Amino acid sequence: MPKIKFVREKREVECEAGENLRKVAIREDIELYPGIHKVLNCRGLAQCAECRVLIKKGMENTSKPSLMERARTAMGFFNIGHEDEMRLSCQTKVNGDIEVETQPEFNWVGTAFGG
Repeated sequence: MPKIKFVREKREVECEAGENLRKVAIREDIELYPGIHKVLNCRGLAQCAECRVLIKKGMENTSKPSLMERARTAMGFFNIGHEDEMRLSCQTKVNGDIEVETQPEFNWVGTAFGG
């Protein structure tokens, strides 16, 4: 079974291969949404981009970005310096071990963040 390490929460959980990252996080009481977006979000339809996560390790163990996710990226929602490591949890399937940072900050000036 794949393991997901949630860095910020200092927790590691197992999931079924191919399971949706957002659903696993919600089931495990991992907070994906900042502030008001805890209530006002798209419920996993790839519309709000608020469930974004930074895949710190294991990107190769996730599904390919969906059409909706690529559209959000093209619209500049991830213009923060780590675009290749950023995913929408609602569009990400876990196929192997990964390490995830939840609620990464936007970097409005586009310089790299987080080491």
